[in-house]
Amino acid sequence: MLTAMIVEELHITQDIDVVEQLLMEIPDKALRLGIRILLAIAAFFIGGQIIKLLRRIVKKSLKRAHADIGVVQFLDSFTKVVLYVLLIFLIASSFGVDAASIVALLGSAGVAIGLAIQGSLSNFAGGVLILLLKPFKVGDYIKEDAKGNEGTVSEIQLFYTKLQTPDNRVIILPNGTLANTSMTNVTAAPVRRLDIAVGIAYDSDIRRAKDVLTEMLQADEAVLKDREYLVVVDELAESSINLILRCWVAKEEYWTAKWRLTEETKYTLDKAGITIPFPQLDVHQV
Repeated sequence: MLTAMIVEELHITQDIDVVEQLLMEIPDKALRLGIRILLAIAAFFIGGQIIKLLRRIVKKSLKRAHADIGVVQFLDSFTKVVLYVLLIFLIASSFGVDAASIVALLGSAGVAIGLAIQGSLSNFAGGVLILLLKPFKVGDYIKEDAKGNEGTVSEIQLFYTKLQTPDNRVIILPNGTLANTSMTNVTAAPVRRLDIAVGIAYDSDIRRAKDVLTEMLQADEAVLKDREYLVVVDELAESSINLILRCWVAKEEYWTAKWRLTEETKYTLDKAGITIPFPQLDVHQV
């Protein structure tokens, strides 16, 4: 009995010694862990600054090579993602994580990750196709047919393209959708044709109306004189003779020229004494 009590006391003493040793080691281990965490944060911050510097160098190099701004934006997004992944990988390795284990883990999870991000991969591939085939570039005004979205292309990023609408809204579209749907690039050509429709009364002088409107087009600075501009009778409608004013303007002048010429058409016809009729309906009573 006495021997058993002695053995039990020895075990208790050993357990107490182990606990005391662990308690004594905790501050030291916590300090070392805290230092490593601070070093990792500092490394991430410094790495982030280096990444920003490298991105600036890449963008300047591409701009000096006269690369399209969409290519610059796309490669900048790609460079950012790759460098940050590499930075996190290096920081994880500094914490004692085996690089081979990370590679093996990523390899085994590759199929699952691929299925989970297949939409993102489609968008990435779409972005590459957009940059290679160039159906549009930054600054173009496009209309996509899938959802009817339209606006000026402001950015072509790694997975998405941003459009800015005339009322300053931002539309974000997946590159995969843009690469696999039909669209209209409104401003791809340097000039656009401008058509303005106007109706005149049946008792008006058609030739006189055509002459004064042609003179109006000729006097407008936005109308390109090296391209055909004309006024023609488009339709003999129920209440009016419908004319079409057709001319060509630079793409950046399209809307201002359209609004100005539409307003000037009214003043020109009024000055010439030519009436723009209201819709009317003749009713015959039997």
